[in-house]
This record gives sequence, structure tokens and C-alpha cells, in this order.
Amino acid sequence: MSASRALLGVGSKRIIRSLFPIVRAPVRNLVAFPSHFTQPKLGLLRGIQALRTTIVRTMFIQTQDTPNPNSLKFLPGRQVMEQGTADFPTIEKAGRSPLARLLFKIEGVKSVFFGPDFITITRIDEDCDWKVMKPEIYAIIMDFFASNLPLINEEKDKTEVAAGAEEEDDDTVAMIKELIETRIRPTVQEDGGDIIYKGFVDGIVKLKLQGSCSTCPSSVVTLKSGVQNMLQFYIPEVMGIEEVKDELDDLAQTEFENLEKKLGET
Repeated sequence: MSASRALLGVGSKRIIRSLFPIVRAPVRNLVAFPSHFTQPKLGLLRGIQALRTTIVRTMFIQTQDTPNPNSLKFLPGRQVMEQGTADFPTIEKAGRSPLARLLFKIEGVKSVFFGPDFITITRIDEDCDWKVMKPEIYAIIMDFFASNLPLINEEKDKTEVAAGAEEEDDDTVAMIKELIETRIRPTVQEDGGDIIYKGFVDGIVKLKLQGSCSTCPSSVVTLKSGVQNMLQFYIPEVMGIEEVKDELDDLAQTEFENLEKKLGET
């Protein structure tokens, strides 16, 4: 019997299935194993060795839609951020993360966001096809985590951690932070984004949106109908909410809009 027939024989299939039952499991929307598993030239032994090696190196990356049509959530099946979240709205802010810099090299990537167990990629517009972008994103994420390099450079780490309750907070501020941390942030992170408490002044809660939520067309509705209503229901002192952005975020957005305008005129 030739090597190719041995690899595809019934007995060989039973051996492989008994050693690696995960291969038989139906998988939807996941990264497939490389095609060299089925190349007859390898022979049975080399095929099993290659299968074992690739299982160690390969990640099952799922994708999940978000309310933002231009943002996609990638779940690598492992922890991404040990603490807090990291937002990279522009390539200029990605200097502290090797992975973020690599993702920005993909044509069409507008922003990158790291959550506890997911990575959100926002594309420039609908003209950037996810079918073209996904394979590059998958490859970069898998190769990076296989390298065991740090996600964030410690000397440049400016990770924005959600503000927890502090001793100097009054009861109102402490309750606002508690509601945001326990009731609001988990829901926002499910949609591939995050919400950060930035202050409470004259009855107005100041919040910063990140990830898919920062450019989502329905973000205003989310803030007013969802977040504001919940805060006002539990805390009468809350008169309203206000979205705040960093000065550099506003500048980057203005420059991006000017560039889009120029491209539209040509």
C-alpha cells in the first residue's frame, strides 16, 4: 500500500481520530487547519507529527458582529488583556503595542481595540471587504500570540483602567462607578467596545466610549436610551450624560474626515 493510501486508509483515520478527536468536531466561523494535513506526500507518521505541531501553534479564532457595521470582534479563545482595556484609535497611538502596529499595516484598518478576551477591528468604510481583510488579521493574531511577545510594552504602558470606587468618592460618585462597572461595561464589551467613567460635574456624568462604540452610528442612542436611563433610574442626582473625547482623538478624527473629503473630490 502506498504512503498516500496509508494516510487515507480506514485504520489510519481511526488512529488520527482517537489521538485528536477535536479535528472531528463541527466548527463554524473558525480558522481552518492548514491544508498540509491532507497532503498524501507526508506519509502517516509525518502527517500525525504535523497535525500535533499545528494544533499547538494554531488558535481557533471566532468572529462576532457588533452593532457598528464597520467593526468586527475577533475572539482568539484566550485572554487578551490581563487588566483593563487598550484603545488605539489611530496608528500614532499604537506605538506601545507590537500587535496593534502589525494590525494597522493591514489595508483598510482604521482602529484597534483590545478587550479582556477579544480584539475589535474597525475598518475605514464598507468599501474595505472583510473577506479580504480577515485572512491577514487571522494570520497576524495567531503569529503574534505564538511568539509570546508582550501585548503592551511596559515602559510605554498607558492602559486606561476603569475608575473603581475610591475612598474620597461621595456616595453618588461611588454608586455611578459601581453601576458602570457591574451593569453597563459588561454589556458594552459584549458589543466589542468599552465605556470609561471620566467624571461627574453638576449632575452630568462624563463618559468615554472606546472600540466599536466610539464610531458606532447608534452610540448616541446607546448613551441616551440605555446608559442615561439606567443611571437616572438608580441615582436621582444624575441629570444627564456627556460623551467626552481626548483632544488627540478629535484632532485625528478631523484629519481623517479632511482626507476622506479630499479623496472624494479627486
